[in-house]
Amino acid sequence: MKNTCFVLLVIFPIFLFSQHMEYSVTSYLEAGNKAPNTHYIGEAWLNSLLRADETFNYNITKAMFKANSTLDWHKHSSPQVLIIVEGEGYYQERGKDPIRMKEGDVIRCEKETEHWHSSSKEKDVTYLAIYGGTEPTTWTEVLSQEYYDNVAHRLK
Repeated sequence: MKNTCFVLLVIFPIFLFSQHMEYSVTSYLEAGNKAPNTHYIGEAWLNSLLRADETFNYNITKAMFKANSTLDWHKHSSPQVLIIVEGEGYYQERGKDPIRMKEGDVIRCEKETEHWHSSSKEKDVTYLAIYGGTEPTTWTEVLSQEYYDNVAHRLK
């Protein structure tokens, strides 16, 4: 009898209240939507995993670029972190040499730093981009196919 009263008075109310919370679940495994071909060369898919709001002051976007695809030069009003989860690509900040980024790399880009990133010439790349706020990306200059091809040749 003691056990029954304990369950009814203590345990049962916990189950009643704890099971009514709703969860917001997304999956980074989903490809996302094909990006409009506005500020890049090639093919890209974007999956918005988390949007900044009153609780979270950052965004997380999964981006997948097919081989031989690149973004234009751009900058963000907050720092950006790129976590390479699959494949290989290139990354360059204005005034610095480009690098080859590969699976497992974590790249930090300071706010207002002009940069570009892409897949490699040979392989697709998938990365998670973490960045703050609600300000849109500022696109600064078109990255030409010729420039991209020269970087790809140098980083072989």
